[in-house]
Amino acid sequence: MQDIETLKHLVDYGVITLLIVMSFVAVYFFIERVIFYRKIVVNSYKTKKALDVALTKHLTIIGTIASNAPYIGLLGTVLAIMLTFMTMGSGDIDAAKIMESLALALKATAVGLVVAIVAMVLYNILSRSAEVLESEYEATEV
Repeated sequence: MQDIETLKHLVDYGVITLLIVMSFVAVYFFIERVIFYRKIVVNSYKTKKALDVALTKHLTIIGTIASNAPYIGLLGTVLAIMLTFMTMGSGDIDAAKIMESLALALKATAVGLVVAIVAMVLYNILSRSAEVLESEYEATEV
């Protein structure tokens, strides 16, 4: 029974910690890009491709976090539900404890969804800002 509790805490806190780290990474790169976008001089780039590469740096990381956070949260939920079933199989759990364990298992999915939503919003803001800066570059080319 002690091994199951240790495994439960490892799964629960490991997944939540990973999701929190992912959210900090997304916010860090968002702030870095916002600062870069405010300081950039689009006319200093010789080609639009060079500007595009500079503008989209780190956007893939934020997009990857946005698309994978729900899956990591879901993985945590599935693992926590499996642990609940293992505990139920040992016969040492009542109905109230089962419901509590299942409710707590869902928090990993909830955290994953929150991280994904925030990261997607940040990604969309940065993508739009990059498009505007590229349009400014194109306007000065003429």
